Parts: sequence; C-alpha cells; structure tokens
Amino acid sequence: QVQLVESGGGLVQAGGSLRLSCAASGSIFGIDVMGWYRQAPGKQRELVATISSGGSTNYADSLKGRFTISRDNAKNTMYLQMDSLKPEDTAVYYCNARIQTYRAAYDYWGQGTQVTVSS
Repeated sequence: QVQLVESGGGLVQAGGSLRLSCAASGSIFGIDVMGWYRQAPGKQRELVATISSGGSTNYADSLKGRFTISRDNAKNTMYLQMDSLKPEDTAVYYCNARIQTYRAAYDYWGQGTQVTVSS
C-alpha cells in the first residue's frame, strides 16, 4: 500500500531555515509530479511548489527565491528547503504526489507537518 510521510517541521525563529522531507513507500512503479502545499489557520490550502519526475520546478511567486524544491528519485523522496522564513510562512505543510502502481495512477497526500515561525 502506498503512503507519503512528511517530516522536518518544527518551530523556528524568523529568518531561520527548515528542510522538509516527504518519503513515498509501497508498491510504486513510478512517481510523476510531486508538490508541496500549505494551509495556514483560517486560510485555504495553497500551492507552494511542484517538481516533475524530470526535475522541472514551479513555485508560488511569493516564495521563489526563499524556498527550493528537490527530489531524489532513487529514494522516492522529495524535499523542501525553506530559508529566510517569515511568520506568515506558519502553516501545515502537505506533500502530494501522483504515483503509478501496477494498475493505475492516483494522487496521494501525506498527513502534514507543522511549521511555526516565531517573530
């Protein structure tokens, strides 16, 4: 059974950095696009960044330059390096991936990891 597990969240001061990880496991034939999303209290879930299987990336305009998305296909793992963090970055960060199994491809979501940036 396929699952995604995020890790690396925590509490950090403004201006600090965190590195999130998302590991996929199970009967995986391949992983197409992967992405990070976040949801702040009282707000809708929003796209942070995506990365294709070939490494093509897309970022939310407000985050480009501070956040870097990457992936290690051999490890079925995606990362989000977050630098120069601001209090407004506080949110639950979710991993998303379109994963191919033997029979079909589906979108999967992780459970989320909390990122809190103090001022």
